[in-house]
Amino acid sequence: MTKHTIHWTKTDEAPLLATYSFLPMVQHVARAAGITMELADISLAGRILAAFAPEQHPDALAALGDLVKTPEAIVIKLPNISASVPQLQAAIKELQGQGYAIPDYPEAPKNDAEKATQERYKKILGSAVNPVLREGNSDRRPIPAAKAYAKANPPKTAPWAKDSQTHVAHMDGGDFFAHEKSTTISAATTAKIEFADQGGAVTVLKDALPLQAGEILDATFMSVKALRAFIKEQMADAKAKGVVFSLHLKATMMKVSDPIIFGHVVEVFLEDVFAKHGALLKDLGANPNNGIADIEAKIAGHPKEAEIKADIAAALAKGPALMMVDAKKGITNLHRPNDVIIDASTPPIVRWGGQVTGPDGAEHDTKAVIPDTTYAVFHKAMVDDARASGGFDPATMGSVFNIGLMAQKAQEYGSHDKTFVAPADGTMRIVADGQTLLEHQVEAGDIWRACQTKDAPIQNWIELAVNRGRITGAPVVFWLDAARAHDAQLLQKVNARLGALDTDGVEIHILPPAEAAHFTNARVAKGQDTNAATGNVLRDHLTDMYPILELGTSAKMLSIVPLMRGGALLETGAGGSAPKHVEQLTAENHLRWDSLGEFAALAAAFDHLGRQSRNPHALLLGKALNDATTRLLGEGKSPGRKVGDLDNRGSHFYLLLYWAQALAGQTEDLRLAAAFAPLAQALAANEDKIVAELHAGAGTPADIGGYYHPDDAKAGQVMRPSATLSATLAETLAKAA
Repeated sequence: MTKHTIHWTKTDEAPLLATYSFLPMVQHVARAAGITMELADISLAGRILAAFAPEQHPDALAALGDLVKTPEAIVIKLPNISASVPQLQAAIKELQGQGYAIPDYPEAPKNDAEKATQERYKKILGSAVNPVLREGNSDRRPIPAAKAYAKANPPKTAPWAKDSQTHVAHMDGGDFFAHEKSTTISAATTAKIEFADQGGAVTVLKDALPLQAGEILDATFMSVKALRAFIKEQMADAKAKGVVFSLHLKATMMKVSDPIIFGHVVEVFLEDVFAKHGALLKDLGANPNNGIADIEAKIAGHPKEAEIKADIAAALAKGPALMMVDAKKGITNLHRPNDVIIDASTPPIVRWGGQVTGPDGAEHDTKAVIPDTTYAVFHKAMVDDARASGGFDPATMGSVFNIGLMAQKAQEYGSHDKTFVAPADGTMRIVADGQTLLEHQVEAGDIWRACQTKDAPIQNWIELAVNRGRITGAPVVFWLDAARAHDAQLLQKVNARLGALDTDGVEIHILPPAEAAHFTNARVAKGQDTNAATGNVLRDHLTDMYPILELGTSAKMLSIVPLMRGGALLETGAGGSAPKHVEQLTAENHLRWDSLGEFAALAAAFDHLGRQSRNPHALLLGKALNDATTRLLGEGKSPGRKVGDLDNRGSHFYLLLYWAQALAGQTEDLRLAAAFAPLAQALAANEDKIVAELHAGAGTPADIGGYYHPDDAKAGQVMRPSATLSATLAETLAKAA
């Protein structure tokens, strides 16, 4: 690992396929400028193999986790799968089919060996990658070229009707918000999490929990009784109003709590089914936390399969109409927990006039159910403001830059190993040095969790927000609610730090999330920009919501994570891993994934490397790449959605062409210009031939040798079908290297 190395991550689904096409191009160009691009496999399949077949597959995520704590780190992190249990099981099955001797995931461990296997797999579930790599806070903003393009070519939206019945519903008590308790640790110590039943018996749920001086420690729980009563009320209200019921959770990032909430919603919807078949479903291992799809899979082939399916259909018909993920296939909002993720499912509601797809395949108003108040208020404010204004206009709206507190597993996204279901009525508590730090009286089944937010990331976040305010000239809004226990603790630190910093010329506001959203939306409507300084979860929600409204996708975000030790983590937008894109590629050999996020992150990486190591070639590569990206958008060379359009591979070719031409045409380094002139000339001369070769297989199925773990040779052939392009790259840049 040298100072002239950039680490590119191998992830999943569409970004992985795009990597097969784009990374070899980047490696050739970078090598000519004395820079090495190294590939690190942090995909879901790669993480499984690292855990269970380390001799064959080293743990690249752990290696990167060490690297990001050094000043030399420059890592480009593409979107990856935050796996749910069904996705994990599918990946395991695929790997086993490829000959890897890895164990099944034991949903209900029967012995210590199976418990140990489950624990190893649990470390792979959900947001397993981000907490390891995010040793810095987030600075996310729209790619300038993408913003300019969106203003000139605004993405499609639908107007809101004034009488729209679409609304957000959340609990008004009994949820995580209502029960949260928080404290700031005065001195370093080691704590443990205990459960004490009503008879006084104590079970240690987590031992040796290290706590740092100055860090904020939270604990809270959601009452399952209150949750189930709330769901029943919302079902009845949705049916009475004639609107579609839609559930919005984050069952991937919140990999312990939210699948449980999801499971309760499934059970309430299918109450009659569980009353009649509950014992059988339990015996078959059907888990409502994994959705209706898991129930259907577990009853397949059973003598009562048809009866249970009929009862499921009857239960769904009895309740309100459900939002559909795929109406043609009958896949509902409750089919799988990872099908509808809140930060990608509520923005389209705002964008498309409050409409969602119902069971009839038509668009309808919806009751968007977000059980926990903590973040539901943001989505409610977005829906309410959109209805009041008629919607957001991407041609004129301002941008929302985000400064997100996320370093070192900050806030709820670091709660996975501290989330438990209460085994009985009793007390959940965190104790240290013989003292109880936080405690709650809970009932059997309640979902309790604790999380930590260390002081150093908080201080860094505050400084980053002030700096961004000074650089952009836009106001900084800290989204903090004094009525929330955690935020009250955080506010003390924010106020103290702001008092010590030079904030002259920086407009700063501190507002609760709903008020912050209304304030920001009023500015957005006037075309004004705003810096939103938020916690970890709101960061995730905002950096999908606003980009989807203004750019059409959150993949067109520049996501810079200035690492606290001096390195840089560049995340390629927040657009997910686009599983439907893979389906289209394998069916039609057309990949519509837009690599704009990769282009922006790579340019930022070159810029950081150039400044850090005083490498002028790296600076020129970054500048030329930004110029090429702007030209790519202006020339309309982004991927299209349909077969026959230019796809991801064609877009990569044009980016390379424009990049080579920009490097060949610059006058700051004539030797570098001369090195890239042959490539620019050859690509331009062979443009028609290369594009024809890239389109040659369009419209026919493509075999990549696996979904979660593609065959490198097969996927490489599919994603690099132009022999002319490959030869041109190798031949023209060989001497330059």
